[in-house]
Amino acid sequence: MKLYKYLVDYNYVNSFDLSVLKKALVLPIKADGIYCKFFVCKESNLKLLDLSLIIEEIELPRNKIEFFLSDFNLRLDLYNSSESLLKQKEINPKLMEEFFNKLLDKALTSRASDLHFESLENSMVIRFRIDGQLNSFYIFKKEFFKTISSYIKMLSKLDVTKIRNPQDGRFSFVNVDFRVSTMPTIHGESIVIRVLDNLNVKDDLESMSFSSHIIDSFENITSLKEGLVLITGPTGSGKSTTLYSLIKQLNSEDKKVITIEDPVEYKIEQVQQVNINEDIELGFNSVLKNILRQDPDVILIGEIRDAFSLSIALQASLTGHLVLASIHANSSIDTISRLIDLKADRFLLASTLKYIVSQRLVLKLCACKSGCVLCNYKGFLGRVCIAESLVCDNKIKSFLMKEDFLIEIENYLKQNNYKTILDDGLNKVEENKTTLKELYKVVSS
Repeated sequence: MKLYKYLVDYNYVNSFDLSVLKKALVLPIKADGIYCKFFVCKESNLKLLDLSLIIEEIELPRNKIEFFLSDFNLRLDLYNSSESLLKQKEINPKLMEEFFNKLLDKALTSRASDLHFESLENSMVIRFRIDGQLNSFYIFKKEFFKTISSYIKMLSKLDVTKIRNPQDGRFSFVNVDFRVSTMPTIHGESIVIRVLDNLNVKDDLESMSFSSHIIDSFENITSLKEGLVLITGPTGSGKSTTLYSLIKQLNSEDKKVITIEDPVEYKIEQVQQVNINEDIELGFNSVLKNILRQDPDVILIGEIRDAFSLSIALQASLTGHLVLASIHANSSIDTISRLIDLKADRFLLASTLKYIVSQRLVLKLCACKSGCVLCNYKGFLGRVCIAESLVCDNKIKSFLMKEDFLIEIENYLKQNNYKTILDDGLNKVEENKTTLKELYKVVSS
């Protein structure tokens, strides 16, 4: 059962003692004088409420009921504010600002990476993406979407009247930057706010929860003067965070560090960050063509997306520059195959490629192990990095010249007890940092 399908009457919930609702493990939905609706779970005890109305029960997982009730006072506050705003002919700027600031503060304290504002058929829902998973936090009347969307657009310097075309904007709140994307849908609009929090980028690589052998690889990478280093993995695997953290380690007064990003997500002091903007003819290819004229020591390419960007990366790393980049691939070996598919010159590849680090993010067990306020009653709090690091030594470079290079590399790595990303994940399971179920969600056996 999806919680957002039902518009909860917060005032009806508030008519009960909150401590009794928590003890009974039930969540009131609404009542009309004859009937009343309740969300219940297997452990619920409605007898504790002494109800005189005819009860309709709708089953909901226990952790969702606990999650809703744990934060009820803020939910009630936001609901009452939304009702007040809807009753006004013109938006009260102060009340709207207070509402939105409370929402952002909740998102930040919840460690949300994205906020989703979605207009549905009969309601609107606000969802937070936490640790890679979307959670429905607040449900309001459908009419409220227009009010909150107008405020977000105004804050982001977007066209409030433009609802049939996508828009992109930005704003800041308590020293945190936010990126805004709007998209028209069949029920109105969808607005997604990405949290660009520099605190997620670590100064200390050891604090990134990687295993010791991966940390050793990163330390070797930061001591390189030239060559190509690739960070691989699917979308949402933490590649950007790893690249930014490496750049922060490499950044110093005696080095020129320049990045090519689409878009720039985190600002780093003293690093020259180029934000790709096709509208002003600052395209990816044109920046890549001219990047070496900037006399860089270290170049970060946000993503190798085609043969052209790969050729520039290889040429730059061959001429005395350290190039860091991300690329979409499932493993370190798959990355080599992808590079060949992108028409990489094998000699250039053998001459420049230094490291390939393939990574994933897997949910980390909360200390409670079952569910508490801190982990939103999910049993997991935060994520842990699992990875594999392929050092491109002389043997691997020689294999690149052969037709059956993939088989040769695989056999060589097996003979040398290469630690795969799955091996690293299994170690994290043994250390009680995650579970097998969560591991196999992100890594195939």
